[in-house]
Amino acid sequence: MKNPAPIPFIVALAVVASAALSCGNSADPPGAGDPLESITVTPAVADAKDYPNGQVQFTATGYYSTNPTQAVPLTPTRWGSCYQNASTSEITVSSTGMAQCAGGAVGTYTVWADAPPNPNGPNCLAMTACGGGCFVVGTAQLTCP
Repeated sequence: MKNPAPIPFIVALAVVASAALSCGNSADPPGAGDPLESITVTPAVADAKDYPNGQVQFTATGYYSTNPTQAVPLTPTRWGSCYQNASTSEITVSSTGMAQCAGGAVGTYTVWADAPPNPNGPNCLAMTACGGGCFVVGTAQLTCP
């Protein structure tokens, strides 16, 4: 009895090995799986009266612990606002970072964005009035007329 040709087996093994090796970090987006170290929210300071309809679009950038540290656009877990370290309804912030002062709001408020330190790690539910808790938080200031 003749042994089956080893060629198909070798080809299949080469395909599987190639696929496994191609799943390395080079295909991952920057910061994927790396601990999030900090968040920057921009603009850092905004005055609602300087924006159309008083709506200010904030954006978040995440800084990850890769070497060198990489900055990438970030979709925060939460956006919110506070005033003097207390929650407030004077500012509304959408899930995309669009902030707007409520009618009658006067003063400077904190707009915050936060995310877990490790996107692949367990989600911590602790939260402070101005974001954070066991999340990494970034803040900006919004002045309402």
